[in-house]
Amino acid sequence: MAEKRIPGIKFLSSTEIEEVFKCFQRQNPEPKTELIAPNTYTLLVSVVLSAQATDKSVNAATAELYKIVDTPQKMVALGEAGLIKYIRTIGLYQGKAKNVIALSQLLIDKFGGKVPNNREDLESLPGVGRKTSSVMLNAVFGQPTMPVDTHVLRISPRIGLSDGATPLSVEKDLLDRIPASFLLHSPHWLVLHGRYVCTARNPNCPNCTINHICKK
Repeated sequence: MAEKRIPGIKFLSSTEIEEVFKCFQRQNPEPKTELIAPNTYTLLVSVVLSAQATDKSVNAATAELYKIVDTPQKMVALGEAGLIKYIRTIGLYQGKAKNVIALSQLLIDKFGGKVPNNREDLESLPGVGRKTSSVMLNAVFGQPTMPVDTHVLRISPRIGLSDGATPLSVEKDLLDRIPASFLLHSPHWLVLHGRYVCTARNPNCPNCTINHICKK
């Protein structure tokens, strides 16, 4: 079945794409995730909790949690009801609590308490889908993956990077079109651009670093 595409998108040329990411690089040479977590395991938990929630809300909920829980073993000991006390301000907290306890137990049982560094094993964990595994592979293990969240899905056609209408089609386009030298940091640049500049309702075009290139 053919992938769903958005008609009428004006694409950037390869030269323009390179300039877009040079602009992002000049503005923010070493972008990082805005999720606050003390280690790889807690970052995984935070990414799972961030589904359909803001990083800010997750950080607020986990600030106290991570003072007492920083390993799968401690999370399992805390239990689902105990975890809910910390994360009830996050959307879908009941299902997320169930997944976090289950994935923590599976990390203990199957992976020696360590977060695996490959997509297949990551996606075998409860609550971990393609986007979450891509975030972990990129942010922790330095792999050039492309997690597509709502921001990246929305701004990629607006900028002229993709005409994809689904996360997977946008992911494929970006991996194909973004120069290899920019791939590692490109997910952070795109997310931050969509979060703070190229917003859904009131994009800040006058102060946009790629305003002269964007195909809006």
